[in-house]
Amino acid sequence: VATAISLGGAGATFWMIVCGLLGMSSKFVECTLGLKYRKQLPDGSVSGGPMYYLSEGLAKRGAGGLGKVLAVLFAIACIGGSFGGGNMFQANQSFKMLEFVTGAESSFLYERGWLYGLIMAILVGVVIIGGIKSIAKVTEKIVPFMSGIYFLAAIVVIVMNISILPSAVSEIITSAFAPTAVAGGLVGVIVQGFKRAAFSNEAGIGSAAIAHSAVKTNYAASEGIVALLEPFIDTVVVCTLTALVLIFTGTYVGYEETGSALTAVAFGKVIPGASIFLTIAIFLFAFSTILTWSYYGVQAAQSLFGETKLVTNIFKIIFLLTVILGASIGLGAVIDFADMMFLTLAIPNLIGLYLMSGSVAKDLKIYMAKVKSGEIAKTK
Repeated sequence: VATAISLGGAGATFWMIVCGLLGMSSKFVECTLGLKYRKQLPDGSVSGGPMYYLSEGLAKRGAGGLGKVLAVLFAIACIGGSFGGGNMFQANQSFKMLEFVTGAESSFLYERGWLYGLIMAILVGVVIIGGIKSIAKVTEKIVPFMSGIYFLAAIVVIVMNISILPSAVSEIITSAFAPTAVAGGLVGVIVQGFKRAAFSNEAGIGSAAIAHSAVKTNYAASEGIVALLEPFIDTVVVCTLTALVLIFTGTYVGYEETGSALTAVAFGKVIPGASIFLTIAIFLFAFSTILTWSYYGVQAAQSLFGETKLVTNIFKIIFLLTVILGASIGLGAVIDFADMMFLTLAIPNLIGLYLMSGSVAKDLKIYMAKVKSGEIAKTK
């Protein structure tokens, strides 16, 4: 968000909201397909996601060859994405935030990212060894807590500057359609901001469908409806709150800080010591994201090399090592690699979503008809 607002100005907020709303559509389609084509394993667990719906779904439409190619391409990119955006980027930004809060160059942690990465790798390793159930138990507690801290802090900043609201909204709308702001907003959000949005709501890149495939439901479309709320909450609500904090405090031009550190500066202008609470929230955001992407990466690796413990263990070892690497190197290298992997994820996934959107529309129509008739309400 800070990157997008810095580049596109206040008007970028408008385009960010538009991207979030569009993301709801792609999230619905991919998560519905994830449920529809998931694979039941002998031990009762399930595997799903683009690796399966691209190959099997397109095969039913006479494009089996294309489906297999897209599925393999997605799986390879998903492994890379789990190392980059889902792991290294998270470790990097949470470390930079902690380093910033503790005094940057005067901090004991200064240029000791490897130590922070090692500690986080140990914490992650303890959880991912337990598998998806262990991951779920941790994240279901972390996510509401970290979201609550962040949401309340943003509301406090906005309420304390509520008199600025009319002028801020006017600036957002006016600058969103000004020639320079439209160009900056589109570059900042569609090109830069939307790349950042992919880290948070995952709409269009297909990764979320892997997690949603594991839920218990008899109707694929019902899970798609649950999934489409994620970009709305994440981008339209939470990211907009972040943008308003930056705009209200004027913290988006003329600052050396970038990313999470810039957001901390904005909160700190209104709430003394906010950077400490924000550091905790960002750590929890990063930690839960790393856990989730470890699961995505395992699923992708198993779809390519087989569902064996050897494949799983090799992946987890490499995954934990990249946590240390991500915290140790510069953000530029991390984010370039992550963006490349996420783009490679989106291409095969979006092709598949487009080709199979017709069947999803039919599934939604059938599901809504059953809801209206009361048939689903009577079904456990």
